[in-house]
Amino acid sequence: MAVTSTEGIAALERVRAIALALPEVSERLSHGTPSFFIRGKKTLCNVWENHHGDGELAIWCPAPPGVQADIVEQDPDRFYAPRYVAHNGWIGMRLGQTAAEESVDWDEVASVLEEAFRHVAPKTVLRQLDNHETCE
Repeated sequence: MAVTSTEGIAALERVRAIALALPEVSERLSHGTPSFFIRGKKTLCNVWENHHGDGELAIWCPAPPGVQADIVEQDPDRFYAPRYVAHNGWIGMRLGQTAAEESVDWDEVASVLEEAFRHVAPKTVLRQLDNHETCE
């Protein structure tokens, strides 16, 4: 389940840079894959490569209520409801290059991760993010 392909490692590095730029986010293995947590507890996202043979290189992250159904319906080539966590409203975002998508939109990945962060982060941590954004 580890991220081992050249494409997977490159994607993980990009996700890592985005995730660790958010306040109080750290990384550790969880369920055998690189995962990012807010204050070491709240899951921000997991990076999966070929999870149980699904052939996907993707991030899984929590989403606000209703987002999963809408985004999967609007763009099923990039988004899906991941096994095991779909019932909690999580989304899967494909990071692998497919015939339908020649490259990953890393600005969109950053937006998805920020939305996940805003959904699960404690209010005090959210204030850190918002204060940082107003200072830029």
